[in-house]
Amino acid sequence: MFLTDSLLSILYPQSCRICGASVERRRYGVACESCWKKTQICENQGAVGWYEGALRESVLLLKRQPYLAPHLKDLLVEAGKLLDPVTRIVPVPLHDDRLRTRGFNQAAIIARELSRALRVPLDETSLIRVSSAEKYRTGLDAKGRRETVEKAFVVRRKRLIAGEEILLIDDVFTTGATVSACADALISAGAKSVLIMTLARARQ
Repeated sequence: MFLTDSLLSILYPQSCRICGASVERRRYGVACESCWKKTQICENQGAVGWYEGALRESVLLLKRQPYLAPHLKDLLVEAGKLLDPVTRIVPVPLHDDRLRTRGFNQAAIIARELSRALRVPLDETSLIRVSSAEKYRTGLDAKGRRETVEKAFVVRRKRLIAGEEILLIDDVFTTGATVSACADALISAGAKSVLIMTLARARQ
């Protein structure tokens, strides 16, 4: 592995998105090992870490490419193992228009990794988004964000959700408006409980 990393760093040099130093090991993705060591973990916050530094850059990359660096996968799985037991994993869905434009759902990429690692069933079809106002959310305060997602999510397969202990997955927790709207829809459909897990959490 170290030999492969050395060859790649020579043939395809990559600079850290944060400090500009060389990324010597590809398992760290877009940031170097030193910058990853500065990443602050969110203990008991339902996230891998704070939305800054190496984690922020990795999340921004995930919005453009369906890729999680191995190091980030390891951090995600370790954080997931600390959660209370769940019976079903559900990613926050994208509206069909947004999904066609982007080509993938970044929350689903995260959810698939956790599903495999925790051996918990993944459900990408029961919760859907029926309205889209995502492009207008930038710069909105918490109240504005809540209003854009109010009644935006519905459960179309209630029999799969009823009585389940759900782990709801998203990439970033900012104000909590989106995950709260999703959790409300899941609880209304009969879910026993809803836990929330994200890659990163914005500091309030």
